Amino acid sequence: MKNFSGKVLFLDRSDINTDEIIPAKYLTEITKEALTPYLLEDLSLPSFNNKEDIKDKVVIVTRENFGCGSSREHAPWALEVNGINVVIAENFARIFRQNMYNCGMMAIELSNEKIAHLFDTYAGKNTSITIDIENDKIIVSSEGASEEIDFKVGEFDKTLVLEGGWVGYADKKY
Repeated sequence: MKNFSGKVLFLDRSDINTDEIIPAKYLTEITKEALTPYLLEDLSLPSFNNKEDIKDKVVIVTRENFGCGSSREHAPWALEVNGINVVIAENFARIFRQNMYNCGMMAIELSNEKIAHLFDTYAGKNTSITIDIENDKIIVSSEGASEEIDFKVGEFDKTLVLEGGWVGYADKKY
């Protein structure tokens, strides 16, 4: 199973699309690993440096409609090969969200109020998150403080994550 615990990258923007997650010009790469240096290369955010800011991050917290745009597996793959296995947002583009689960990754939807709370309380700080998949809990830790936030994931999507994705699930079931 993938790592669902670690440092958080806060991306304070809605509508981050798949071309910003991994630019289309890199879709001809023949391995997932070849996508590694290009994650979020075209993301436009003030004072964001994709080479530095994604280092050692496991979780992204962002606003609404993450993964909109073209439907492609490359977007979750680019996150995965950079060690980012969890994205927490208000909502996701439907195909992107399912591609995350198919890859054994977490796409967690929280209310606008909970996302705003995470940004207001933890953005700009050394923040870590642990996902307790079995109990549907997000454990947030930062500078000596911690809290738990409940979330819901469909049972089949949770099974996909626990099996390491669609391939792991199919190997076990068929």
